[in-house]
Amino acid sequence: MTNTLLSFGHGYSATALSHLLQAQQWSILGTTRDPQKVGALRLQGITPLIWPGDNIKNALAQATHLLISTAPDENGDPVLADFSNEIANAAPHIEWVGYLSTTGVYGDHQGDWVDENTPLTPTTERGRKRVVAEKQWRDFACKTSLTLQIFRLAGIYGPGRGPFAKVKNGSARRIIKPGQVFSRIHVDDIAQTLFASFANPNPGAIYNLCDDEPAPPEDVIAYAAELLNKPVPPAILWDDADMTPMARSFYAESKKVRNDRIKSELGITLKYPDYRSGLQAILNKA
Repeated sequence: MTNTLLSFGHGYSATALSHLLQAQQWSILGTTRDPQKVGALRLQGITPLIWPGDNIKNALAQATHLLISTAPDENGDPVLADFSNEIANAAPHIEWVGYLSTTGVYGDHQGDWVDENTPLTPTTERGRKRVVAEKQWRDFACKTSLTLQIFRLAGIYGPGRGPFAKVKNGSARRIIKPGQVFSRIHVDDIAQTLFASFANPNPGAIYNLCDDEPAPPEDVIAYAAELLNKPVPPAILWDDADMTPMARSFYAESKKVRNDRIKSELGITLKYPDYRSGLQAILNKA
């Protein structure tokens, strides 16, 4: 049987994974709620599926692997809300399920380290919704014996998603909040980790996906400016910064995330173990 990935909420990370799978002759089906994205998915070699739509039930019957990238809503995970019966009873070939969550489930640790065993104490609404959705998937997997893995992603960057555009147009800001530190992950390292999990599935496993070097956000902006030979944007103190509520919420939590498990269990060697190598690679490919 042809290996078939059904990707719910096919977006940035799923696209990077698709590049690896297409080289291995996989069939890839991706859902979208936006009919205007159908053409773009087809150009990528993805079979587009409009959600909601009956064709998704047929896709589940074909799928060998499920990737869940959709954000939870106030009721939890929308995939389970719409398709739990079909996944449990009419998807006979599924051998791997991956749920993409966030390191936001750990909440604020004032710059200290967290790992997969750290208690979940989210402080944002986004983080709380992810905790609910993770539990829903774990409970569902226990009932159905699905091979579920949960991947908690740090801040994602890569081609087309990074600081270069803002540095070039002069809108980048170095906001200084003492003690603030973030973990991040290059999209290509997300893709290689998911692909490695296909070959070594571990039911119930949880993996942090991040690089080796958590860093203050102002350091990343400064390095991007240096690579572009642009002036380093001036520092703005946190208390003085004019920020949207969404942007400010990202600074509400500070932590460093450990990634030992993807190395020990999945054999991952990160392509971009720090933001410097990742940003340099993006610029080289531009």
